[in-house]
Amino acid sequence: MTQTTTTAAQPAAPCAPLWSASTAYTAGGTVSHHGRNWTAKWWTQNENPGATGVWDDRGACTGGVSDFVVSEAQFDEIFPDRNPFYTYQGLVDALHAYPRFANTGTPATRAREAAAFLTHADFESVGLQYVKEINEDNYWRKCDYSRPYGCPAGQKAYYGRGPIMFSWNFNYKAAGDALGLDLLGDPWLVERDPSVAWQTALWYWNTQNGPGTMTSHEAMVGGAGFGETIRSLNGALECDGGNPASVAARVSKYERITSVLGTAPGSGLTC
Repeated sequence: MTQTTTTAAQPAAPCAPLWSASTAYTAGGTVSHHGRNWTAKWWTQNENPGATGVWDDRGACTGGVSDFVVSEAQFDEIFPDRNPFYTYQGLVDALHAYPRFANTGTPATRAREAAAFLTHADFESVGLQYVKEINEDNYWRKCDYSRPYGCPAGQKAYYGRGPIMFSWNFNYKAAGDALGLDLLGDPWLVERDPSVAWQTALWYWNTQNGPGTMTSHEAMVGGAGFGETIRSLNGALECDGGNPASVAARVSKYERITSVLGTAPGSGLTC
């Protein structure tokens, strides 16, 4: 008889001291940032862990303090009536998937990118009140059988979920491949795990142009402004006169959220 053994997962290491922009670190120096430990490869100062190649990601850690540009109190203020599924910790845990998000450029740039992302989450899920698409009659539409991998979870399985109502089998496949998750086979994971829900939204934000010419991350860190993030999400449906009322509503939410975060909204607000 062959005996098999299983290895227990190793617990996360304790968090190192929190990274500080004003501190100089030499090679081997270890800090925590966004709930993960990072080790410097060489001398560095004022280079955010995850935003540049100077830092090695050492994995998740425990016992640290969140240094995300949005505090938990601000998150609660932005989404006072949210569904309990959408936790602040779920968002913080998701940040490891795209460490340059809200972690690139000046403090104002970082805050604006976070505000822009949360604005669209607010708009698409009605203040984070909805975890999945309401209209079940539309569920079957979100399966594109022309793709070689089809819809293994069923024709009605790829409806909108999460903070930006992430949908369609091809998006579940691409995001799952990028995140190391079987979202094509188990799309319900997006509505079971808050971190996964946020990760799918961050995948789209950081990697997809949509109908625009750049990713929303590129729009915010490159100076194009909030209006280009609207274009990357909805293109002509809202921009270039498509739906000026919707654009105005998004801008109004963005201005409110930047105010909560204590930063100016910047230029390029409309599309």
